[in-house]
Amino acid sequence: MDVADERSVFYISDGTAITAEVLGHAVMSQFPVAMNSVTLPFVENVQRAQAVKGQINAIYQKSGIRPLVFFSIVTPDVREIIMQSEGFCQDIVQSLVAPLQQELGMAPAPVAHRTHGLTASNLGKYDARIAAIDYALAHDDGISLRGLEDAQVILLGVSRCGKTPTSLYLAMQFGVRAANYPFIADDMDNLKLPPALKAHQQKLFGLTIEPERLSAIRQERAENTRYASMRQCRVEVGEVEALFRTHQIRYLNSTNYSVEEIATKILDIMGLNRHMY
Repeated sequence: MDVADERSVFYISDGTAITAEVLGHAVMSQFPVAMNSVTLPFVENVQRAQAVKGQINAIYQKSGIRPLVFFSIVTPDVREIIMQSEGFCQDIVQSLVAPLQQELGMAPAPVAHRTHGLTASNLGKYDARIAAIDYALAHDDGISLRGLEDAQVILLGVSRCGKTPTSLYLAMQFGVRAANYPFIADDMDNLKLPPALKAHQQKLFGLTIEPERLSAIRQERAENTRYASMRQCRVEVGEVEALFRTHQIRYLNSTNYSVEEIATKILDIMGLNRHMY
């Protein structure tokens, strides 16, 4: 598809714009359209809204194609300015609020930054999430095997199979305290489960990956090395998967999954509660 065929898509909010992005991306993923995405957070006043309106209109005047605009704005004056633009505007929250208002029999009480802002009501949850992130960083790649009794899940696997990003995603998105431990090349001749991990058998979860994919990932980091060779990757994956089976450790092949999917599958398989922030 030619660049000229791209559709400009705006995600606009008076807050972080995370909600607009997530819902907008979910909708746009249903259409085979090339997109040029623009995210504009904290559109909180008339002056900024006018500037955003001008940005949308400039694209329309140049291309003759209306930009798609997904927005979530509480202040009526600011919202009205965006609606007056030349974009195809969709208020992603209001489209759900209106029918809910009828069902619940009550009027909404919109407040800016309520979804992702820091307020007195969610301060405890926020602190818990920060603590989970600190925990994941302190227990990344086997840095420390202390405090594993506080872990909710301990990820195991070879180097570069996705343990670190998954641990951090679990902490940041769901407030889950995740540790991870790597099995390295030097372990392969006599691969064993460390005693400190055996003591927490019920928390262990393995990640594996296809050797071809693992080799490609490692080549980006250490090209033409034994560490990245297909032979070494096959040996490591085979030995670690055998260890998982021997100790009856549940595991997941991460090859064809995103970090978001891996984390969500772990929560589901382990029966862990997911907390939204």
